Amino acid sequence: MADNKQKGDLGESLAAEYLIKKGYSIIGRNYRIRNAEIDIIAEKDGTIAFVEVKYRKNNALGTPAEAVNYAKQKKIISAALRFIAENGDDNDYRFDVCEVTPYGINHIENAFWI
Repeated sequence: MADNKQKGDLGESLAAEYLIKKGYSIIGRNYRIRNAEIDIIAEKDGTIAFVEVKYRKNNALGTPAEAVNYAKQKKIISAALRFIAENGDDNDYRFDVCEVTPYGINHIENAFWI
């Protein structure tokens, strides 16, 4: 059985492939600042999506999106603000979640906001 890091990497790769098929360009993956990370940064139609990927084999502990709690959102927002400061703010931005399960991928646009 793969460890959690391997499962997370696989989930992120599946989500990136899914987003590409939906017409997104992947700008970056695993963008890190001191205590936060953005799994995928993707762009489509002038909007940059900061995407948190959550993999679950089942919903016994809740849906994958439910794992993106307020504390996790704050970290993602912090990293996104740093990314925007470093790369300009000429685009629209949003925060998405990709739920990856053995049954498929559920892409939730605007899953949370500042």
